[in-house]
Amino acid sequence: MDTIASLFSFITTPVSWVIVQFHSVYGKVFGPDTGWAWGLSIVSLVILIRICLIPLFVKQIKATRAMQTLQPEMKKIQERYKNDKQRQSEEMMKLYKESGTNPLSSCLPILAQSPFFFALYHVLNGIATGTTIGVINDSLLASARKAHIFGAPLAAKFTDGSSKVEALGATLTDVRVVTAVMIVMMSASQFYTQRQLMTKNVDTTVKTPFMQQQKMLMYVFPVMFAIFGINFPVGVLVYWLTTNVWTMGQQMYVIHNNPTPGSKAQAAYLERLTKHVTHHEKTRSRGEKAIVKAIVSKGRDRNEFERKFINSLTKVGLVAQPDGTVVKGESTAVESEDGTPTTATPRRQQPKRQTKAQRQSAAAKAADDSAEHDADDADGPKTSLTKSDEPEDAKPATAAKKPTPKPAGGTRSKAQSGQRKGPQRPKSPSKK
Repeated sequence: MDTIASLFSFITTPVSWVIVQFHSVYGKVFGPDTGWAWGLSIVSLVILIRICLIPLFVKQIKATRAMQTLQPEMKKIQERYKNDKQRQSEEMMKLYKESGTNPLSSCLPILAQSPFFFALYHVLNGIATGTTIGVINDSLLASARKAHIFGAPLAAKFTDGSSKVEALGATLTDVRVVTAVMIVMMSASQFYTQRQLMTKNVDTTVKTPFMQQQKMLMYVFPVMFAIFGINFPVGVLVYWLTTNVWTMGQQMYVIHNNPTPGSKAQAAYLERLTKHVTHHEKTRSRGEKAIVKAIVSKGRDRNEFERKFINSLTKVGLVAQPDGTVVKGESTAVESEDGTPTTATPRRQQPKRQTKAQRQSAAAKAADDSAEHDADDADGPKTSLTKSDEPEDAKPATAAKKPTPKPAGGTRSKAQSGQRKGPQRPKSPSKK
């Protein structure tokens, strides 16, 4: 550990200086020797570091989404050159270069945070051993050794013996309980953060090995935190618990406001955006305009959630513009599932198929109506000026049916199979 500490000694002094500055502020409120003053100093250090790492976090999000977009192409390269590893790696690097994607960009926040972690670990280890580090002098060292968080000293570990814990002014039970609770909370926050990423912010339309790797890490990282956590001082556990909670909150904000295309989070976001835009009939914030602009620019490459968003706007008479704004329009064209624009006209209803009994009943009724019409024509045309001598009550309820002439016995009403309809040519007499 001394070798690692010497490697990060260049940042030990700045980290210790930041902690001392925060301690001077919190010490005036809670007292210089309290665990609140030193614990909040560590928490403030984490917040300051994470604020400085926000640009790297944004770059990490973009790199992760770019990697998710390239997963289908990467899978094709792996299948095409599965027997040639060298050619496979060359094609992968060519794909990264053409798309401007760097796989290591997704690890930048963790790599940038590692020096601060080792520097803080070295500072807390010096407090445990009674060694002055950086700007922490003897008086600050004595104050830090007196600080307890819920009865556990900042420099105590889960694996420390009773003699070492008693030297720090605490009991072994208090140290074990506090460190165990913090390790469980640290692992649980890491698991929830990774699970939230996998269940809500992953494109469900693409099944790639990348998703399987992320799913595996969802269970591996909490176990690693639990194993290594028993060797971390209480102050380092405070550091990791704070940074995990910050990451979880930061990720929830990103998923809520800028989700991955094709994910469940995007479906929920576009549903909220649809209600908001249809209510105000415009996009109000810059983020909303950026989302609408990206959806419009995709054209036929939109996913099902984005097509549903465009169709919802069209149905209420709104049209999304290429610059991200929304205006009123007269267009009634909607997009089908394949992205083809169609007109929103009502679908023609197909007539309901009748049964054989219904068709026979309709044919008989039509024949009766035809017979009544022929009988009326035979009696002569009637006009509206002709007055009937016979009262209406005296008229028969039903008209007399005209008998239908039956076909001659030698012929049939329907043509036989293979025989033409209509009058048939007489057969020539056979020659005997």
